[in-house]
Parts: sequence; structure tokens; C-alpha cells
Amino acid sequence: MILQTERLVIKEATLDDGAFFFRLLNSPNWIEFIGDRGINSEEDAIQYIQESLIESYVNLGFGLFKMILRENNKPIGICGFLKRDYLDHPDIGFAILPKYERMGYTLEAAHSLKDYGENQLGLNPILAITTSKNVGSQQLLNKIGLKYIKIVKPSQDGEDLMLYSSKGQKAG
Repeated sequence: MILQTERLVIKEATLDDGAFFFRLLNSPNWIEFIGDRGINSEEDAIQYIQESLIESYVNLGFGLFKMILRENNKPIGICGFLKRDYLDHPDIGFAILPKYERMGYTLEAAHSLKDYGENQLGLNPILAITTSKNVGSQQLLNKIGLKYIKIVKPSQDGEDLMLYSSKGQKAG
């Protein structure tokens, strides 16, 4: 276990989480705001867990963690840190199953993980990216103390993304 909040346990994903990740990575908001990762089966989801999550835990000491309801031990989403090639510092990311949206779970997890990242992992600043149409993510990032800095373009043919930072200094 990484953290425990009032309603959540936050812990590393395992290869036993294939069914959960298959549902999450194919949920409408994941597809719209994060993108289709080509996860067409539980086997694809298990490969994603190994290559994207477990390798990050091993190589970086952090990654995307499962958000699990304390009351029934049910995984409902993910929240944690990624290190992207086009950003100088790790960024916080999150996603939740549609059934659990707008209940404050993602805010609870993101707030706790931001503190964990700063105080336990020494991440400074913590960045975040989102699309201009993902107003929910923008609001959540503001609530955990991240401020909009500028637009970044991860690749020549990629979509413009809004960059947020825990340092909160606007680009000049």
C-alpha cells in the first residue's frame, strides 16, 4: 500500500488487475480525454499493466496507482505520476470508472498523492497536462493547487495540451 485516505486505499497495480484495467482503459472518458490505447482484451490490459505501470514502479519508484474503495476493496480508478519524454518533471494523472465520477474520489486521491509526491518522493515541481476540453480535470488540478502555465505540444502531429505546475508560475 502506498497511501490510505478517508475512503480509499492507494496501491500498486498487479497483473491480477487485468479485468479492472480493461474496463477503465475502455471507458468513455478515457477514450475521449486520454486516448485509445488499443486495449482489446484482458490480456492486452495485463500487458499494459506490466509495460506501463510495473516497469514505472521498478524504474522510477513511482507510477499510476490503483484507487480502491476501503469499504469493499473494489478498484475504481487510478492516480499517480508519469514521466513523459517531453516534460522536464513528472506529472500527475488520474482516471476513474464512470460510475464513480463526481463523488470526490479522484480529488481525494490526487490531493493525497500530490502531498506524497512532494514530501516522500521529492518531486518539485509536480506537473500535469490536460486537454482544453477536459474542464473536469482542469478544475481538479486547480483544487489541488496546480496552476495553468502554458500550452505544450507533445509531438508535431499531437494535440495541444494545457500544462499545469505546482510552482504556479506563468510562462512569460
